[in-house]
Amino acid sequence: MKIILASASPRRRELMRYITEDFEAVSLDCDETLPDDIPPMEASGYLAVLKAKAAAEKFPDCVVIGCDTTVICGGEILGKPKDRAQCIADISKLSGRTHQVVTGCCIISGGKVSSFSEVTDVTFRELTADEIESYADTDEPYDKAGGYGIQGLGSALISHIDGDFFNVVGLPVGRLFNEMKKVQM
Repeated sequence: MKIILASASPRRRELMRYITEDFEAVSLDCDETLPDDIPPMEASGYLAVLKAKAAAEKFPDCVVIGCDTTVICGGEILGKPKDRAQCIADISKLSGRTHQVVTGCCIISGGKVSSFSEVTDVTFRELTADEIESYADTDEPYDKAGGYGIQGLGSALISHIDGDFFNVVGLPVGRLFNEMKKVQM
């Protein structure tokens, strides 16, 4: 069966190649508005299901995978920074603290829906104002949840992680591979 990855993320597409080369990545427009009362730790799973269902409508005879990654610090979801000021504010919140990166994944195959979320704890070292501003002056933070890329320059901001590194990049490769085997492989 053909596999559809419902994602515009180049990092997620790259990581999917660790599972299989035989997939098509598609970018779909879907309303990603979260309900007001959703707990932050459930947001990624909710959005992953929305994305997968939207793709499954267009590709009903395929295995569809939808994913979403959120960064949660102190119970607050930190999205992609809209500008330098927001980037500085978000990285300042993460400085010296542990936060959670949650990637929700949803697999739809033959009308069956299977979903899960993977959580990784990421701890930033205590950062100086100059370090935060220097990082905000790069192009890296602005297309990433939480405003940092663990696989790039942002790696210098981190003291350690507890969990799946690839999950922080945007796709829990090992867990997704095992869940896909259960569903269709």
